[in-house]
Formats: sequence, structure tokens, C-alpha cells
Amino acid sequence: MAVMIRNEVFSCFVFYGVLLVVKMYIVAIITGQVRLRKKAFANPEDALRHGGLQYHRDDSYVERCRRAHINDMENILPFLFIGAVYSLIGPSLSVARFHFLVFFLARMLHTAAYLLALRAPTRSLAYTVAQIPCVSMALQVLVAVAAYA
Repeated sequence: MAVMIRNEVFSCFVFYGVLLVVKMYIVAIITGQVRLRKKAFANPEDALRHGGLQYHRDDSYVERCRRAHINDMENILPFLFIGAVYSLIGPSLSVARFHFLVFFLARMLHTAAYLLALRAPTRSLAYTVAQIPCVSMALQVLVAVAAYA
């Protein structure tokens, strides 16, 4: 493990990866808090606990928060895998940092665009920008390991 932490690129990746995971937790907490505030519970037992079955219902803003969280899982989890492997193929620290930073900032903007309902195409542009470093890293990993396939 000490060898991994001494790998500057891997340590940089871990920094941004942990920030993204913390962001995912924050979005999950926001979703729960919005459910409580809006009294819109997905499960009847939760609705009963908080006032009655009439609160077992959908709410458009709760659904927006949920979709933001689901989108994070669909995009951040693959980034964590690709970024970790990419870190191990020996990329330049400055190039790797740029990949990680662009992904991180784009995902932050994507979440803000989702939760704050920012005007289109903000969210889709943020999504697209975040995909660019992931595709770049994936291609570099494939090139690095193609000889072993």
C-alpha cells in the first residue's frame, strides 16, 4: 500500500476519487432531506412513520435528486475503475491531474445543473465534458495493455 501512495498519479487520483465519492454521499443526503421536507416517501412504511399513507407518493424534485444520484453512480463508478488503472500505467502527473480535475469539475457542474434545474444545455455539456477524460484514459489503458491481450 505504501508503494501505491508514493505513486503521485495514484495519490492524485485518490484525492479526486474520494472527493467524488463524498459528493455522491452528499447528493444521497440531499435526496433524503428533500424527501423529508416534501413528505414524499418511496416506501409505505416510511410514509406511515412520517404522517400516513398519503405521503407514499412521488415528488418531482425528489425524483430530480434521485436521478442526479443515479447519474453519479453511472458515471463516477466507471471513472473510479478507469482512473485507478490509468494511474498504474505511468502517465505524466500533470496530464493525469488534468484528466482528474476536468472530470471532477464537470461532475460538480453536472450535479449543480441537475439539482438547481439550470437551463439546458448546461447539464448535457457538463456530462459530455466529463466523458472526454474518461474516454482518453480508457484509450490510453487499452493501448498500454493491448500487447497482453
